[in-house]
Amino acid sequence: MRAHLGDHLVIESPTTGATRRDGEIVGLHHEDGTPPYDVRWSDTDDVTLVFPGPDAHIRHVEHPQPATTHGSTRPATGETRPGSAAAPRAGTPNPGDIGRRVAVERHRQGLTRGETARRARMSPDYLAYLEEQPADPSVATLIRLADALGTSVGALRGGGMDLPPGQGHALLRPRLRDLSPEECRMLLSTHGLGRIAVSTSDGHPAVVPVNYEVVDDAIVFRTAPHSVPAAAVGQEVAFEVDHVDEALSQGWSVLAVGPASVVTEPDAVRELTRRAHTTPWAGGEREMWVSIRPESLTGRRITPADE
Repeated sequence: MRAHLGDHLVIESPTTGATRRDGEIVGLHHEDGTPPYDVRWSDTDDVTLVFPGPDAHIRHVEHPQPATTHGSTRPATGETRPGSAAAPRAGTPNPGDIGRRVAVERHRQGLTRGETARRARMSPDYLAYLEEQPADPSVATLIRLADALGTSVGALRGGGMDLPPGQGHALLRPRLRDLSPEECRMLLSTHGLGRIAVSTSDGHPAVVPVNYEVVDDAIVFRTAPHSVPAAAVGQEVAFEVDHVDEALSQGWSVLAVGPASVVTEPDAVRELTRRAHTTPWAGGEREMWVSIRPESLTGRRITPADE
């Protein structure tokens, strides 16, 4: 018996052949894929060490199509396949969309695989498998990963990218509470994507998204002169960030209100550019730095009433 990470261990009734129990293999103890295995059972979500008996068999997940080179067959992912006659050449991982989103979010938060795996209560080897292979993890696995990364299952799946958030069902007993200024500062964190509300030159209100940084209690963002966000300069503006967890019907929002000004001192501009975590998603020449000094910082969070 040989297995890969992500395969399913199925235990059947010896008399009827019906499935009595099944689970996802989340840990291997031998490089050749032989037992024992760490199995996360689908009925309890518990992980146990399993030495399969005669009533158990492996249900293999779909693996990438092999690539043939010089007459030999090797996995296109460069990963050693248990039972292969020859060891494959190491190569670049071929992750699926979920794996890419997990890896990007993990790197964005500065988390190691080990720390993320510990938070998600899974094997680091299994997390590496999810990030490097086109895997199809269970919903329970995705919920744990989303919780560990502070995001949502929908975000990891990439579903509903063209739909506005918040279309799920509301909690049965929601609790809406105000956030303290300290909690608001923590949620603003150091950088991310927020929305700025301004009055444009023609007197109409506008709300636009911007990539922002938090530097010395100021909210700063890059834009282009004569753009809509540039209209914030010299005005009192509102800046909002939020997060919605579709899977759990929870979320929070933070609103900062204060005057906006353009950063003109050359050393300050160079330092902001050097410390920037990301470039503006909109692209183009956006070298004008705008700073918002919050005079008011408020927020709210929706959670279950018993939390």
